Amino acid sequence: MRVRRVLSTSLLLLGIAAAPAAADSSPSASPSGDSAAPTQAGTSFRTATEIEQGQQATASGSTGDYLYWSFPADAGQRPTVKATVKLPEASTRHAGQTWQLDVYDGLRRRQACQYGAQTRTAAQDAASVELACTMRTVRSWSETWANDPLPGTYYVRLTVTGLQASDLGLPVGAEVKVDSKDIGGAAAVDGSLAKPLVPGIATSAGKSDSGSGSSTAVLSSIEPDDGWASGWWSDRWVWTAIGGILAALAGIGGYALTRGSGRPSRVPPGV
Repeated sequence: MRVRRVLSTSLLLLGIAAAPAAADSSPSASPSGDSAAPTQAGTSFRTATEIEQGQQATASGSTGDYLYWSFPADAGQRPTVKATVKLPEASTRHAGQTWQLDVYDGLRRRQACQYGAQTRTAAQDAASVELACTMRTVRSWSETWANDPLPGTYYVRLTVTGLQASDLGLPVGAEVKVDSKDIGGAAAVDGSLAKPLVPGIATSAGKSDSGSGSSTAVLSSIEPDDGWASGWWSDRWVWTAIGGILAALAGIGGYALTRGSGRPSRVPPGV
């Protein structure tokens, strides 16, 4: 009976401990409403338009422009960037167009996509083209020589890479949205960055003490809702606790099976 009570209590603890792990593996929630979503894009890394994850940003431009956005990504997240390009009227185009979606980190290193159509060619009569890039999971720390995604600002660049010269300058529209899935402890590593990779994206003009003009770097204002390095908690803690409980149960079960029924009644005491 005692062993049965211990097993029942342990199973109850396992159920309670597994609940945070299940919640941690669900996709991150998107902000409700796009009332404040940007309606324009930057033309370079330094002027990239900031967007939050879950927002659907829009922009208008001309065929041949480079369109830039930036968004924050923290450790444990696997961002997916999706873009839709609304092409000019088919009657104004002379051939198909090839569009490409690139993602760069805070050090402006191009990040590889695990999957997704990063480059697509639209036929001459196509009304739009859709692109997608699912990045690798953002790590909290990495070797200096590695190209792993790290917490900080990420840049999205959308541009056309193949078209006839006569189609340059035609008006286009773009929609970009970033969502992330929280991977949890499966991607956790030992170590963390001292600061996220959030470089200066702009400069503000000012005057120094001598009266001469000067420029001051302005850091990115976007960050995760609950702050950087919000992924310090992961389901690795949960599964470590579960492993300890299972080891204790194995010890109790082994003792219960090997101790026997005690001293036989026919054996006198002291023998």
